[in-house]
Amino acid sequence: MKKYELTNEAINFKNKKLFRIRALKDFGYVKAGDLGGYVENENNLAQENNCWIYHNAKVYDDAKVFDNGWVFENAEIYGNAWVFRDGWVFDNAKIYENAWIFANANIFGNVRVSGNAKVSGEARVYDDVEIYENAWVFGDAEISGNLQIFGDARIRGNGKRIKGEKKND
Repeated sequence: MKKYELTNEAINFKNKKLFRIRALKDFGYVKAGDLGGYVENENNLAQENNCWIYHNAKVYDDAKVFDNGWVFENAEIYGNAWVFRDGWVFDNAKIYENAWIFANANIFGNVRVSGNAKVSGEARVYDDVEIYENAWVFGDAEISGNLQIFGDARIRGNGKRIKGEKKND
């Protein structure tokens, strides 16, 4: 049995037609009849496990949320991005191109993750951080403020906290 369906409620967003989802059965924190966020098609959200898209979050293009990935509030997942294995994306975060959020990572605020970047393993990234190209943030890292992490950068946690500050001109 399918866990959700596309409703007739649709919005036009960035020249795409996105459909609100509705749960067909209880799973995780979701109850049958609960309305979720928006997808372009059923390939954007897996019918298995407890993954879900909440509120006004949007998942489109070839992006996928699966394997207990959660997307909330006004977050956007698009391009070929993936949110999976207990990855959480919320607030106004945008995950796109080929980026992956997984393994208990939390992305929120105005964060942008793109390119082939990956955030995983209990990492928390928030505020106005940008992670792109082939960068990887993992482990118990906490990244916040106004930062750019890019290229082939690797930031491993173990309790590491990095906060960028805005410069006053």
